[in-house]
Amino acid sequence: MPRPIKWRNVCGLPENERFGPIDAPESERKFITMTVDEYETIRLIDLEGFNQTQCAEQMNIARTTVQGIYTSARKKLAESLVNGSVLVIKGGEYVLTEGSGMGCMRGCKKCRKRKMMEKEQQEKEILNLEKNSNEEK
Repeated sequence: MPRPIKWRNVCGLPENERFGPIDAPESERKFITMTVDEYETIRLIDLEGFNQTQCAEQMNIARTTVQGIYTSARKKLAESLVNGSVLVIKGGEYVLTEGSGMGCMRGCKKCRKRKMMEKEQQEKEILNLEKNSNEEK
């Protein structure tokens, strides 16, 4: 019996799911698929500065699993850049933590930005309530 899938925590989906050359004809384009969990390891380690252990804790997987995912993601990224292939980000074994209250334990930029926007929205709502209650008096 195969091992059950362990879903990887991902803060959010990428804003763009396709990257690559814009001048190549559609018929000549080669595609490489990077999974969302591979994208997340690149984001956490290379962009956010997490080490592999911190990344593993965030994604709720073993460090050795992160190492394998990260290696695969970097190879796909390099292949896309060097060979001019279109990189498509989709699929994988992940669960979104966005909006679930399970954001980054270390507070990545994506989660901090989301929390700041939520706080600003709450402050606006409070100001509107105060304004409306003052107008009623």
